[in-house]
Amino acid sequence: MTENDAEKARPAGDRPDAEQSANWAAQPAPQQPDATGLGGHATPHTGAQQAYPAEQQYNPWSPQAQAQQTQTQEHQAQGQYTQGHQIPGQQTPFTQPGPSVYAVPQQRQAQKSTSGKLLAGVAAIALVVGGVAGGTVGYLTGDGSGGSAVNALDAPKPAQQTGNLPAGSVESVAQKLSPSVVELQVSGRSGAGEGSGFVLSTDGYVLTNNHVVEVAAGGGQIQAVFQDGKKGTATVVGRDPTTDIAVVKVSGVSGLTPVELGRSDDLRVGQPVVAIGSPFELTGTVTSGIVSALNRPVSAGGNGDQTTVMSAVQTDAAINPGNSGGPLANMAGQVIGINSAIYSPKSAQGQGGESGGNVGIGFAIPIDQARRTADDIINTGQATQTFIGARVQTAPTGGAQLGEITPGSPAEKAGLKSGDVVTKLDDRSIPNADALVAEIRTRAPNDKVKFTLSGDKVIEVTLGGQPVTPN
Repeated sequence: MTENDAEKARPAGDRPDAEQSANWAAQPAPQQPDATGLGGHATPHTGAQQAYPAEQQYNPWSPQAQAQQTQTQEHQAQGQYTQGHQIPGQQTPFTQPGPSVYAVPQQRQAQKSTSGKLLAGVAAIALVVGGVAGGTVGYLTGDGSGGSAVNALDAPKPAQQTGNLPAGSVESVAQKLSPSVVELQVSGRSGAGEGSGFVLSTDGYVLTNNHVVEVAAGGGQIQAVFQDGKKGTATVVGRDPTTDIAVVKVSGVSGLTPVELGRSDDLRVGQPVVAIGSPFELTGTVTSGIVSALNRPVSAGGNGDQTTVMSAVQTDAAINPGNSGGPLANMAGQVIGINSAIYSPKSAQGQGGESGGNVGIGFAIPIDQARRTADDIINTGQATQTFIGARVQTAPTGGAQLGEITPGSPAEKAGLKSGDVVTKLDDRSIPNADALVAEIRTRAPNDKVKFTLSGDKVIEVTLGGQPVTPN
């Protein structure tokens, strides 16, 4: 029923008014007794089972009927008849008693009108049917012998779970990795927020996303909260906006538990993974899923800028705001990626906003790329970016079309020309410009790669490296 309905059912537990009572009393006697009682309990009475043979005409003035009527009045005076009692002359057998049941949900008070009375009558019939059914089930499933009932609350607790967790389970990964996951509470002149990170060293180095800590760059504050509740002040060691990676150092701590880093170059679509972080400030949240896809060109930090495109691991493990910077791990508990971005479709209201929640499409930075960048930051305080020295855009027919070539760049040295269209990098297909940028960034400076151009021409390029200046 809606707010516009003119007639409403009687609220559960309400007594009918006089007009409704008269209406209910006028309803034909049900073919089965009213085991709900609608406020009473049906009591069996053997005297009510007497019936006249079918071929005999019932005469209310006969001596048998007069005697039966006298007997009925005596029983009523003694309070032995209740609703559900069989009337002499009816063939309907007596059913088992049932509980009083009010199944009508709370609704607004009914208006007094003809249609309102009819609706109340229908509700009353529904109650009768529900009560009989409930009473019958209760009788059939109960202890027919009259013995004591069995109650689950009286059963003893089962034995406690042991500490031996099955290898390769989500539970074992959570137990191994959770002590190394950190919640980062960040504030600065332009705002505040929170995200996640994970411990790289016993003395406090923590790996996270650039977009988690950049608000604190230049005088902001970062507080690290560990699984056991301990807190420490952290400072930014270095960050790389182009790969959305940052390293912070927590002061005044020792004996931390570093994660075990895995590798991302041998990941397989469909393999199970576990994500841990602090979504919506819910510290230590564990979710699981699979690797949904590999090598997805995604803008790091969700900025939509080609300068921050990365080749991401896609997963359906639940990732939400606050998971950013946390680990994505394989079932051996090894970190294979850094949770960095999610796909958030436009809101259903058409306001142009985003839902901001998990829809089963999340992206993580491959740990091979993150490991190299983190190592540069810790050793030099600055990240190194891989590059070829050419502008690039998506070609009309597919592939990445090169634009202006920087003099002295790796692209010029390799003999690449403006207008060349790259269709493959080694054995990886390049369908557009973002794919080429992402693939280059997964490689290290001085790596040698083969560019396949349109027309199947192949050129070998030695990739360059240049320091990243954070914005």
